[in-house]
Amino acid sequence: MKELNTLLTELGISKVRLAKYLGVSRQMLYNYLAIDDINNWPKEKSAKLLSLLGVEDLNNLSKIKITGEYIIDVENRLNDGVKDSSSKEVIADLKGFNKKEQELLSDIINLLKEKLANDKTKDTYNTYIYLHQFLQSMDANEELKFILAFMSKSLGFTDPLEFNFSKDKQFVFESIMFSAMTLYNNGGSSKVKLAESHKRFVQSIEQKKEEKLSRTQELNTVKIQALKELGYTEINEDNAKEVFEKIAEIQSRKV
Repeated sequence: MKELNTLLTELGISKVRLAKYLGVSRQMLYNYLAIDDINNWPKEKSAKLLSLLGVEDLNNLSKIKITGEYIIDVENRLNDGVKDSSSKEVIADLKGFNKKEQELLSDIINLLKEKLANDKTKDTYNTYIYLHQFLQSMDANEELKFILAFMSKSLGFTDPLEFNFSKDKQFVFESIMFSAMTLYNNGGSSKVKLAESHKRFVQSIEQKKEEKLSRTQELNTVKIQALKELGYTEINEDNAKEVFEKIAEIQSRKV
């Protein structure tokens, strides 16, 4: 199962999304991943995982070549599975939440339903897609919480001197955001002048994607090299420690 966890990490699949795909809680997923043999998983869950990875059994994991095409295929299957799982869920039982949390969830759900029902254009739908992706990424990017706080303050919902997160970081972030929004609202710069800046923005995103794919491919290459040097064909419970040590050694050679 260590090889499975390594593969999931290399593919950039979070435990949250995988749990959603399998239709289980995060804690249940951790329990599954702690089991040495996937054959001891519920058959439905093991079949879904193997289908996601495009293999017949976990013994074939070492044969997987992590290419850009493979990553995209897995991502598409994961997205389709998560959507299908979400569509089957009915938010009816909120017993696990306190009163304030129940009220907040109900208000959010009702507002989303109301806006989707009233707006038949693609604007609301696309906005909520971005919102969903925003929420998915909040744990990994603390600045996203700062954005929400800034907007709440700007719209008059929250005291401007209230800092519920990192005060120093929020202060700096909000100051920069205010300057940027002031420039935007006052039309302080022409589109022509901003074109170069937006071009760098696009290049930065493309570079991050390339770096992620490059790191994934590099890890896979190093793993294959480690197995070859040790005379193994795959990583298993017996040789995992030795293989990972060899991987670390190979990586250190390049430093």
